Amino acid sequence: MLRLENICKQYDLGDTKVDALKNISLEIKRGDYAAIMGPSGSGKSTMMHIIGILDSATGGKYYLEDYDITALPDKEQARIRNKHFGFIFQSFNLFPELSAMENVMLPMTYAGIPVKERKERAAKLLYEVGLEHRMTHLPTMLSGGEQQRVAIARSLSNDPDLILADEPTGNLPSDKGEEIMEILESLNKRGVTVVMVTHNPSQGKRAGYVIELRDGELCSSSTNGDSNV
Repeated sequence: MLRLENICKQYDLGDTKVDALKNISLEIKRGDYAAIMGPSGSGKSTMMHIIGILDSATGGKYYLEDYDITALPDKEQARIRNKHFGFIFQSFNLFPELSAMENVMLPMTYAGIPVKERKERAAKLLYEVGLEHRMTHLPTMLSGGEQQRVAIARSLSNDPDLILADEPTGNLPSDKGEEIMEILESLNKRGVTVVMVTHNPSQGKRAGYVIELRDGELCSSSTNGDSNV
């Protein structure tokens, strides 16, 4: 589905240059459930942002379905991001002035989907994550677990090929975090590709494919416990 070849990311901090990623090469196949792991500062979120086209690499190639998207114009990258990717963030990133339903509808608005279809799909997705009784509530009226379920529904609004989850349970108590993990796993069983950043070893073990970073370098990747690197 996607392939990174010698991806590098360097930040220029005045007189200092910081290498956040160094020559990362890996492949994530359609239907994978991948966990990106590593200590703080290892480059996990940087890699997630590059995969999600939220940031650009300073070197290397990024292929999506064998198509090089590295140097595409910003407008085309935004179109791909909105159509093919869904995002779940640790801090939920919901618009506080919008209801749960309006938050879920927002990506469909950008995609030009008619209002009636947006409402119907948003209602269906909120029902699927168990929030049919909270559709008109603002984020401030929802618990952390409920907000993250709204974020998951939003991530699915444009029927994405890939879900990118950056520490999706980081701000939740363990029981609510378990609910979110079960939702992600059920999505993967339905065929959705999931890439999750996590520092939690027990969550990493639940993924089918584990990518470990350290100091911006790929130190190992494994599937079912068999080392690939």
